[in-house]
Amino acid sequence: QVQLVESGGGLVQAGGSLKLSCAASGRIFRIDNMGWYRQAPGNQRELVATITGGGITDYADSVKGRFTVSRDNAKDTVYLQMNSLKPEDTAVYYCNARVRSNVFDSNNYWGQGTQVTVSS
Repeated sequence: QVQLVESGGGLVQAGGSLKLSCAASGRIFRIDNMGWYRQAPGNQRELVATITGGGITDYADSVKGRFTVSRDNAKDTVYLQMNSLKPEDTAVYYCNARVRSNVFDSNNYWGQGTQVTVSS
């Protein structure tokens, strides 16, 4: 019903920058919260950043001041600008969205994940 397609991952040196994008498509009435999570090998999936439909943001302490989450509601797209990257930011990054197919129903969707690798 709804697909989330991520792009922008890759390999970067420590101190570098990457920008992730995630576009939603399908049966969409409105998208409420959107966000990014990440999972490193052997670790649980953890929240990186979220943004509400009104633009209120929240960040994990480990990325505050370095990462910026934003969204384009006209394009149903969420972004994650990552600056001053560190090797410990290496993980698979997943897009998440709470999507309403109508006024009454909402579901949580995940993207397929995009690998971010930061070399020291």
